[in-house]
Amino acid sequence: MTSSIETSAQSDTRYIIGVDVGGTFTDLFVLNEQKGEARVIKVPSTRGQEALGFMNGVRQINEGDSSKSISQIATLVHGTTVATNALLERKVAKTGLITTKGFRDVLEMRRRDRPHTWGLRGDFIPLISRDLRLEVNERVLADGTVLEALDPQEVKACAKQLLDAGCEAVCIFFINAYANPSNENSALQALKQVWPNQYVTAASEVLPEIRELERASTASINASLQPVVGSYLARLESDLRAEGFIGDFLIVQSNGGVMSAQTASELPVKTALSGPAAGVIACAQIAIASGFKNVITGDMGGTSFDVSLVSEGEASLAAQTSIEFGMVVRSPMIQIQTIGAGGGSIASVDASGMLQVGPESAGSRPGPACYGQGNTRPTVTDANVLLGRIAASRPLGGGLLQALDLNLAHKAIEEHVAKPLGIDVYQAAQAILKLANAKMAGAIRLVSIEKGHDPRQFAYMPFGGGGALHVCAMLQEVGVSVGIVPRYPGVTSALGCVMADMRFDAVQTLNRSLMELDLSDFSKRVKALRESAQARLEASRVHFTRIEEGIALDMLYAGQTHTLNVALASEEVTLGEIQAAFEKTYHESFGRVLNGLMVRVLNVRYHRIGIRPKFDLSLLAPQAGGSTEILGHQRVYHNGAWLEVPRYARLNLPVGAHLQGPGIFEQADTTLWLEPGFSARVDALGNLLIEKNS
Repeated sequence: MTSSIETSAQSDTRYIIGVDVGGTFTDLFVLNEQKGEARVIKVPSTRGQEALGFMNGVRQINEGDSSKSISQIATLVHGTTVATNALLERKVAKTGLITTKGFRDVLEMRRRDRPHTWGLRGDFIPLISRDLRLEVNERVLADGTVLEALDPQEVKACAKQLLDAGCEAVCIFFINAYANPSNENSALQALKQVWPNQYVTAASEVLPEIRELERASTASINASLQPVVGSYLARLESDLRAEGFIGDFLIVQSNGGVMSAQTASELPVKTALSGPAAGVIACAQIAIASGFKNVITGDMGGTSFDVSLVSEGEASLAAQTSIEFGMVVRSPMIQIQTIGAGGGSIASVDASGMLQVGPESAGSRPGPACYGQGNTRPTVTDANVLLGRIAASRPLGGGLLQALDLNLAHKAIEEHVAKPLGIDVYQAAQAILKLANAKMAGAIRLVSIEKGHDPRQFAYMPFGGGGALHVCAMLQEVGVSVGIVPRYPGVTSALGCVMADMRFDAVQTLNRSLMELDLSDFSKRVKALRESAQARLEASRVHFTRIEEGIALDMLYAGQTHTLNVALASEEVTLGEIQAAFEKTYHESFGRVLNGLMVRVLNVRYHRIGIRPKFDLSLLAPQAGGSTEILGHQRVYHNGAWLEVPRYARLNLPVGAHLQGPGIFEQADTTLWLEPGFSARVDALGNLLIEKNS
């Protein structure tokens, strides 16, 4: 069963498709830009068997026309949460670690941090258990000198021990291998002679960068994900090829770019958080096309609320993140702040009598109480249904879900929130939403105010199935200038898959004082990184309109811990030009420079981007002949009173339509609640611009 929106009746035989697999729905954005056709498809997801929902969705492109087939898909781009879910649920492959003698506990010792800074207790279980972390005799010094060479036979003996223990994947992590990977390379060659599959990871290939915890953690995560992500992608490719697919199959990375499925299978750690990253990329391009360079994005799904910030048209990238406590990933990622405030977040009253919302979620199975699938505890979605903001007879998903049960939502909120707090059930539902809104506003402040950005200089773009229900509350709570609700909020991540460029990031540790930096060696290293990235671009077989690159250095003053990212125009630079670029960046960040202190160069970073043909957002614009006709009225509880609120078919609204709140705007993939005191205007691209009345 699908929910489809056609922007043109024309047809073509070649498609570009973005696929985002969520917890409840699998979303597809089907594009034929040459013929001016765009479709949105939603099918139910199958948790634990994500490939089923994926293939069911792809098969729907043929609906109504048997002459079309999967063979007519030119490019298929997939944003996947398989890696993220596997890590969060610890459903990864049994993995072994072979490391330098004396360093088997790096993963467990971490940075001597704690799950709760001021707590006395806290548990941490490493991804690889201690009995599967084996040591060998080898040693490389920090300057790259090989103090003790590796005995390959010792590695083969460790491999046999790990195989006997049932390991499916193995990671090699030797101390200081970033400075000289020769011992790791020898171990890799020895392992490949005896290991029965391709799931072998060398840390120096995944992250040739200083700092042992980050390198060990990132490489171990990559190894443990290879069988999970690799088998998932292999199955998808096999199913697609069996049904005639001959196009390009690309995977969204956490940095907002895409890579080939083969690269994703080798480096699955780069796919963590790829789904939310695709949504941010779409929001950035939609905002720029609508005249807004600064935008805060908010993806509200069934389990979480993911927030990111786009400044001057560029998404913020972080050098590393933690999937959860102690699980460090050192790889460029779009900065995303995640909290448990999705539609399925469970509301409860704790032992102290305080109302709580999340982080526990009802997920898609059993889902909110109103789904009628066995859950009896109230969620944010139940509160929205009870207060009339989501009509129980017209559920989200274009009818893919059964009609929601208003009585079950009422019963859950009354029993678990209203009675414990001694308040009316509708007041309880309103309290749930107010607390959820406060949590979401706090997440927005974390990525804006606490990073030195004034939210009043930003627009706010909600997406995901539930984001538009809370857009007015976010404008009220945070003070952003305007809300931009994209044309298809519920499938924004799938749209971002279509928009994303191909990107490769690489890093190499130098660890030299600036005065000791060998510029000839530096230039050679950059050229090697460029050649490696270009080879991956060419292997993808994807057409690019142009190639872009970026070179930067991680620099700091001697004695400091944290680095600054200093951009360079090219690798052909002088020491004086590097010094000037560092001082300029340092002054912009801290308002001063530290004259007389030695400057150090820690890492060189390189990225290469293959720019794919741009998607024309005007294809999503409303067609001529739209209408602001009121479909009917709906009772909505707001600020302690019931209101008779007009309902509109959002996608039928013409460009330039200007409507005053209150109002309910419905479409297959979401519902927008326009509060009293706010107005909505349809711009030229079909976005709804939400503003507070002056």
